[in-house]
Amino acid sequence: MRALILAAGVGHRLAPLTDRQPKCLLPVGGRSLLERMLESLAAVPVSEAVIVVGHCQDQIRRVAGSRFGRLPVGYIENPEYTRDSIRSLWVCRDELDEDSIVMDADVLFPTAFLRRLLACPDPSALLIDRGFTDTGEEVKVYARAGRVLAIGKKVIEPPPHDTVGEAIGFFKCAAAHGPLLRECMEEVLRDQSRYREYEDAIDLLLRRVRVGWVDTGGLPWTEIDFVEDLRRADEEVLPLIQRLGDHA
Repeated sequence: MRALILAAGVGHRLAPLTDRQPKCLLPVGGRSLLERMLESLAAVPVSEAVIVVGHCQDQIRRVAGSRFGRLPVGYIENPEYTRDSIRSLWVCRDELDEDSIVMDADVLFPTAFLRRLLACPDPSALLIDRGFTDTGEEVKVYARAGRVLAIGKKVIEPPPHDTVGEAIGFFKCAAAHGPLLRECMEEVLRDQSRYREYEDAIDLLLRRVRVGWVDTGGLPWTEIDFVEDLRRADEEVLPLIQRLGDHA
């Protein structure tokens, strides 16, 4: 199992904090989000972390190095990191020939999230939070009978479903589904009329193969997009994670 960490973006909504450093290197409790993520990955059965870099990439390379504990670390550069988020997944499309976990780099979470996702019996699966508050900004996941049917921030007509949750930003992709995901990315990239998220390609994949889901189980986490998210991560979420005895 390989981890593909999408860390190339600029993080404009956190400016000026991210003007001269990547969002994933912002400190929470005195350590960067990326270090915490790599520590969690080193604690589970993952063979390698591949970090997609762009904005201020030299800083990421210095922090993560070529090995983080037992975990080998590699890099792929996204030269178009100021454009659509799908391009960060596109540049590592050849890495999808192995079972992979695609991960947003701006999430503070307990290591238990990875254990839950890896233990999910579905070869491909999304990690979701069914206890989310819908503000309209969340990437939502709709599922029925254990199968994910749609994912997106603005799903205009959700399919009939028995489950809805917020996507955490972690997607386990089976090696057998990697070629299909590449085809879905190609289809999304052909549409030049709008900004394209990598979740758009996953949404197409859902129509071709079964993708399951696993819930966060009410464990603490947060995505960091705004300064208030960073404050909450430091003051509220990290202490909760630490009380789990899970120093991710």
